[in-house]
Amino acid sequence: MYDGLLYTLSIWLLPVLLAITLHEAAHGYVAWKLGDDTAKSLGRVSFDPLKHVDLWGTIIIPAMLLLARAPFLFGWAKPVPVDFYRLRNPRRDMVLVAAAGPGINFLMAVVSALLLHLAVLAPEEVSDWLYKNLQNAILINLVLAVFNMLPIPPLDGGRVAVGLLPRSLAAPLARLERFGLLIVIFLILIVPWLAQKSGIGFDPLAWLVLEPVWFLADMIGFLTGH
Repeated sequence: MYDGLLYTLSIWLLPVLLAITLHEAAHGYVAWKLGDDTAKSLGRVSFDPLKHVDLWGTIIIPAMLLLARAPFLFGWAKPVPVDFYRLRNPRRDMVLVAAAGPGINFLMAVVSALLLHLAVLAPEEVSDWLYKNLQNAILINLVLAVFNMLPIPPLDGGRVAVGLLPRSLAAPLARLERFGLLIVIFLILIVPWLAQKSGIGFDPLAWLVLEPVWFLADMIGFLTGH
């Protein structure tokens, strides 16, 4: 039993750690390049995952969900501070900073898919372990990219929408940020529970996140020769 749990952790730990922490690092890096050095001055513009690890959000919560065989994986890193008013073009650059996190997750999914071709060339005793790590990296990076692009502030997609929409629509959406996490929790946990209790079987998370994830996974697989 313990061997199985340790193996499960070993094929998920690195993909989850890199996906969550590099997502935050990308926000800080792009903000720095666009004029805000807040994250840079605090040492957060770093692709060293250890600088972004949050004990609960990056390690404990994802590990508990994995061990409990939960149908979804959730986690976070230490938020990278960004002062949008220090950006050279705040409205435009806010979109670029917000999109950087999901963007690097998508890029990491593509790179992981390409590396699958090399994993099969590794010695037999490690080839399967590497292959599963890379498969999990594709999955967790796509889940984070799609989930974070939901147009609900303070998720990245919400900030992208605020930057792209006309001001008459952007302003009320931006005001939702105070309640954004509550809305996300309601969609992820409460709505499926209510639907199950009423026998409807409606899962907004599967519709909004998992369907796009499978589509992107198939597209990446086709483009990378799998």
